Amino acid sequence: MADASSSAPGELSLRALNRATLDRQFLLRRHELPARHALKHLAGLQGQAPLAPYVGLWTRLSGFTPGELSNLYSERSVARAHVMRATVHLVDADDYVAFRALFGPLLASVLRTNYIRQLPGVDLGLLAAQAGELLALRPQTRAELSKTLAPHWPEADPLSLGYAAISLVPAVQVPPRGIWGKSAQATWLHAESWLDKPLSPAGSPALEQLVLRYLAAFGPATVADAQIWSGLTRLREVTDRLPLRRLRGPDGAELLDLPDIPLPDEDVPAPPRFLPEYDNLLLSHADRSRVIPHDHPVPLWPGNGGTQGTLLIDGVWDATWKVAAGTLTVSSFRRLTAAEEAAIAAEGLRLLAFTCPDAASPEVRFSQAEA
Repeated sequence: MADASSSAPGELSLRALNRATLDRQFLLRRHELPARHALKHLAGLQGQAPLAPYVGLWTRLSGFTPGELSNLYSERSVARAHVMRATVHLVDADDYVAFRALFGPLLASVLRTNYIRQLPGVDLGLLAAQAGELLALRPQTRAELSKTLAPHWPEADPLSLGYAAISLVPAVQVPPRGIWGKSAQATWLHAESWLDKPLSPAGSPALEQLVLRYLAAFGPATVADAQIWSGLTRLREVTDRLPLRRLRGPDGAELLDLPDIPLPDEDVPAPPRFLPEYDNLLLSHADRSRVIPHDHPVPLWPGNGGTQGTLLIDGVWDATWKVAAGTLTVSSFRRLTAAEEAAIAAEGLRLLAFTCPDAASPEVRFSQAEA
């Protein structure tokens, strides 16, 4: 490993920054790790599309199978819940216990911004207590929660009561949602009932550990990057008291990093990598130019996940992909070389073997994306 730099020590070129981030994200080469260890290193995977994490782990790990992650769900070793950015993530269960309290104020703030007008007269503290008791008893959908809570708050919008309850209570989604090959409504249970352990309180040690975990998975990065990924603020106060390496990015901005992690050479090859919907690689920096070389917005498709996503070519997002009936269609933003198409087709057939193992005639097709 070389300490990749541009024109001066401590200054990273855009390509060096790209390769460093890909290395942290297990996207320069597949790693031989158990899925739970990889999930912990990555500080979680975005999980609104419940099956997307399967593709996210497949593209990063050697020998990963859907059953490995499905078993982690069933064993309660992982949790699907609102954490970073107040969005649903798949995280290691111990990480959820350690970090969930940090996101309570963020979730309450998002609730007030989006739903408070639909909740006239609702005492949020009392609502949280009532919803917590209900969710500790048995798994429930938002609709079921809304039906039970509505008589207590007749002037409030019932559906908003259900959304508020899930925001205020530390709740996790339970199987069969998130199990490969299954489709189910989001059904929630109080996290302490599901995981059978109390959540840790919020505090400086937990916040410092969260920042360090972010840098290990996404660094080198700015304070603004860490705040975009987490949804939390005032992280400069945290980084100022941590023993971090300080570098300069291609635009002169200060980049923070863990002190002992080597950086890959900027000329190391980056093979094509198929990413699922909502992959955190594309969503976790304030300045996304390290992996997005254009102004296309990151697509946030609805659905269960595992059938469409984005494609990295030479380390940057330059195409989208979609699987239907055993055919993988790659839509690129630029003209691809013959060598690029060959490498993408080979990787694409591996993706089809993972997502559509019973396809009689798997095929990879190429098209040009609309401008």
